Amino acid sequence: MTIMAGGFGLCGIPENLIAAIRDTGVRDLTVISNNCGVDDFGLGVLLAGGQIRKMISSYVGENKLFAELYLSGELELEFNPQGTLAERIRAGGAGIPAFFTRTGVGTLVAEGKEVRIFDGEEYVMERGLTADLSIVKAWKGDGEGNLVYRMTARNFNPMMATAGKVTLAEVEELVEVGDLDPDHIHTPGIFVDGVLRGLTYEKRIEQRTIRQREEA
Repeated sequence: MTIMAGGFGLCGIPENLIAAIRDTGVRDLTVISNNCGVDDFGLGVLLAGGQIRKMISSYVGENKLFAELYLSGELELEFNPQGTLAERIRAGGAGIPAFFTRTGVGTLVAEGKEVRIFDGEEYVMERGLTADLSIVKAWKGDGEGNLVYRMTARNFNPMMATAGKVTLAEVEELVEVGDLDPDHIHTPGIFVDGVLRGLTYEKRIEQRTIRQREEA
């Protein structure tokens, strides 16, 4: 099956739902996500367990196991420019089967894809993406599936919530229906099939870069 997993790096990832998928032991997954976590966290735990067959991603630089599996031919990779990946997901959720973009024209990204000329410029056709299951992470949600994301967690989560045949959301706070201000809802409940409150969140930071404080 194909799974979309929200998050950017380790920010806004559905930690509890990823762990639940790991515990099922399901294998041969195609996973659509900006990246594949790190070696021991996030989607990296599915990769380490041999549960992922193919990744559709835009950034894979933080995971050594990912590189090893790809270079050895044990992992398939469909690589996308980041904006293209985001738009493919948004298009899939909107029912748009394909679109044209200048990004990737004349590069390996365009190989095997239709190219057309609009207003004198070449554009490559990209297909919209959908999934059998989307797993997303929100800050708050209610029993109807209305979701509110916090800050940078509004990365791939909102668009992935619209592009899954089934969408499951985990939230940090589960509130009563009617408690969320309708103007603050990012994902309406019509897109969400199930909600759970996550019990624990590590919220790791991939890399912490600091500099020495200058002397006064």
